[in-house]
Amino acid sequence: MQRTLQPELLDSLPPDHPDALHNRRDLRLINTIVGNYRWFSRILPRLLEPSEICLEIGAGTGELVAFLEKSGIRTDGLDLWDRPADWPADRQWHTADLRRFPGYADYPVILANLILHQFTDEELGALGAQWTKTARVIVAAEPARRRGSQVLFRGVAPLFGASHVSLHDAHVSIAAGFRDDELPRLLGLEPSRWRIRRQITWLGIYRLVAVRAP
Repeated sequence: MQRTLQPELLDSLPPDHPDALHNRRDLRLINTIVGNYRWFSRILPRLLEPSEICLEIGAGTGELVAFLEKSGIRTDGLDLWDRPADWPADRQWHTADLRRFPGYADYPVILANLILHQFTDEELGALGAQWTKTARVIVAAEPARRRGSQVLFRGVAPLFGASHVSLHDAHVSIAAGFRDDELPRLLGLEPSRWRIRRQITWLGIYRLVAVRAP
């Protein structure tokens, strides 16, 4: 199954469109079902050094950051969208294109939750070139690219009332996902310089933890 990118319907909708709101509700449920928020919350305390602040790219409406705050994990957000109304007052929000964000040097820990699959191989290479200059830790949860996941989602989605936007976007997101060593390779994470752990869960999530070697 070749990695292919297609436009997601959500990207064509204004943030307050009913279909966009329904999709974000679906994404919250999906993240809960596959355990992404719990995984970030569980893995990060083992990786962070004192005083380090994380940056979530593609932070959306801030659900992951709010979840991490409960565990005392300080995280700032970066997204094209404006700062969410309920964003924590003591955390920074950067409204910018993550491909051209000039502030990565301020963040030793980069978090990506269901966002990197939206970028081409070339764009991922450019992002990795920025991160490898200053980041110490990169943690990502992305779709695993496999047809079985597409079939599974089509079967399960009606059970929680997924919208037509979610059905479409999940299908194309999985097709743009990752397998094997693709993501660290596309980001340019050389095994001699990074300790890399990969895992694909039975629910179809590709998890990457990369820590710069001392």
